[in-house]
Amino acid sequence: MEVGTEHAPALEAATTFADLGLDAKILAALDGMGYKTPTPIQKQAIPLVLSGRDLMAQAQTGTGKTAAFALPLLQKMIPHANASASPARHPVRALVLAPTRELAIQVHESVVTYNKNLPLRSTVVFGGVDMKPQEADLKAGVEILVATPGRLLDHAGSKVVHLANVQFLVLDEADRMLDMGFLPDLKRILNLLPSKRQTLLFSATFDDNIVGLAKSFLQNPLKVEVARRNTAAETVEQVVHKVKEDDKLDALVQVIKARDISQALVFTRTKIAADKLGRRLLKRGIQAATIHGDKAQLERLAALDGFKQGKMRLLVATDIAARGLDIVELPCVVNFELPYSPEDYVHRIGRTGRAGASGLAVSLVSHEEERLLAGIERFIKRDLKPVPLPEPAPVHVAAPAVVPGNDAPMAPARSGRRRAEPVCALLMPPARPAEPAPPSGQ
Repeated sequence: MEVGTEHAPALEAATTFADLGLDAKILAALDGMGYKTPTPIQKQAIPLVLSGRDLMAQAQTGTGKTAAFALPLLQKMIPHANASASPARHPVRALVLAPTRELAIQVHESVVTYNKNLPLRSTVVFGGVDMKPQEADLKAGVEILVATPGRLLDHAGSKVVHLANVQFLVLDEADRMLDMGFLPDLKRILNLLPSKRQTLLFSATFDDNIVGLAKSFLQNPLKVEVARRNTAAETVEQVVHKVKEDDKLDALVQVIKARDISQALVFTRTKIAADKLGRRLLKRGIQAATIHGDKAQLERLAALDGFKQGKMRLLVATDIAARGLDIVELPCVVNFELPYSPEDYVHRIGRTGRAGASGLAVSLVSHEEERLLAGIERFIKRDLKPVPLPEPAPVHVAAPAVVPGNDAPMAPARSGRRRAEPVCALLMPPARPAEPAPPSGQ
């Protein structure tokens, strides 16, 4: 079932968060963040979530999907909020599943901010780090749990977390969550949840097969789309350069310097390619860090923090970083290698041009990748015409100074120690005699 046109006036009527019926404590948190006007996905999704409906929501990355589900869930859990120290008074009521550790961390950070005026507890669990601190948080009791599937099953298997009281399930980046690689874990998790619950699926893209599969987990869901399906944000300028595979590094450096790009997220297809590119950039004197699935969690977080703080000019990443990374005002994304999946292209370039800001997405396409480019063009229903690489920035050389009264050009300055002895007069150009002054009275 889709949201019909008869719903549109009511859904679009809200012009402020207060119009959406949110509690004053939630509104105060939003006001402290400077959030005044809900985005289109928030305008449409929040009333539907508050009404208790299952939902499939599609919106471009960076349009506020996290707030679209977190705010109404916090609102619905306010009756259960309490300051009791007993873990039994804080069972898991809302479960948010995310495909990557980075996305899980960022979703939880947003939840903490929205929830700062409410006595609702939350935590995040993900792999790659020690389980004991996570176990301590879970045993103390939390109402909101953000998790990656594998680590959640680890905690469930050790009886540290109990999901019998879950009322709300959110699948963030649902297309990847329902991909075949995640489906077995997802089914195991669903078997641990009550059948009577509200389920929300949020994503930037939805494959038709995934939509059909998702509906088997939902009950009479509503579908919300606030942008044309499978498109990148209109604020992102998409540029394609045809480049030989062996010339890609030179092309990347030329683009970065010619366009004077302060920071960029650079994507490769494989971990090996990411590591190799990171090393080659460092040899070129360009500050770069690398992030992919084989990196330890602390290494990944350190690389992300360094990039966000502006210590690194380039962050080289595999597609693990394409989902959910929120880097404020990221000016540019570079596809050093095109992804095999057109959906990953949409997610990659969705890292820039967020929240209405302008962005640049540059793709370096070799002859071998032209088939992948054609698939992307079909997917986003847009032609991406190749253009020449930008010209290198011109080197400005200061004009030589001219000695007054001497028309002869000066010899170029030489580097090194200055000569202490005087220059022989025979090597100097002849001096021009001064013109006699005109007679007085003329």
